[in-house]
Amino acid sequence: MITVVIASRLCEDRLDHLTAMHASLTRQSVPWEAVISLDGVSPDRLPAPLAQDPRVRTLVLPRPVGAACARNLALAHVRTRYTNWADDDDEFTDDAMSVRLNTLESTGVGWCAGWSEDQHSDGSTTLWRCPTPPGRHEAGDVWTYWKSPADTIPIGPTTILARTDLVRAAPMGGLVQGEDYCAALGVTALAPGILLPVPVYRYRKWDGQMTAQVGYGQLEAAAREHAWAYGRSLRAVLHRGEDEVDG
Repeated sequence: MITVVIASRLCEDRLDHLTAMHASLTRQSVPWEAVISLDGVSPDRLPAPLAQDPRVRTLVLPRPVGAACARNLALAHVRTRYTNWADDDDEFTDDAMSVRLNTLESTGVGWCAGWSEDQHSDGSTTLWRCPTPPGRHEAGDVWTYWKSPADTIPIGPTTILARTDLVRAAPMGGLVQGEDYCAALGVTALAPGILLPVPVYRYRKWDGQMTAQVGYGQLEAAAREHAWAYGRSLRAVLHRGEDEVDG
């Protein structure tokens, strides 16, 4: 029913985290697959629990292309109705898949998301409630909760479980960072969805996370400006089309 798409360069300091991500998937109560897009690295470095799990498939890219491209290329290998993006150093909560899948199947909306938790090095977690309020949201409405590019993003991209056709229609933007902002805004602009007031994802806070790398802040403002404008323009175009049909 669900494919989790993960891009990874299998860096040594992330292998234990990737194994923990896989362990969180094995605790899910609904059927899933995973596609690991290997960004210019050999599959020989894949941790044994993943290499031995028939539910995990790899896409080996011949050279590094970056996270956005690696994730997008993996979409061609998704063969399930629903797709969820994930990072190789995070985890899902134990009922993340079932609670969102049940919502999708019972309501017919295109996507279902939840809150996330920051997972700290001492094992504790801090709940992160996104600015978008819980409940049903019509296509394009999530962007309205991102008041300006400098504000907190309106929804957690990796908390979204969505129909695969929507994810393919709104893949990762062509950015070196912030591409997931575009993906989240695209999916939520194309179909109505539901945000559940429960945590479904754990975002690991550690020195190796992408946002902690040297130089990350240099492009963050520009990436946010691009993603915010993309969401605004996409919403405007889609609503204009509706207005023309109504007219």
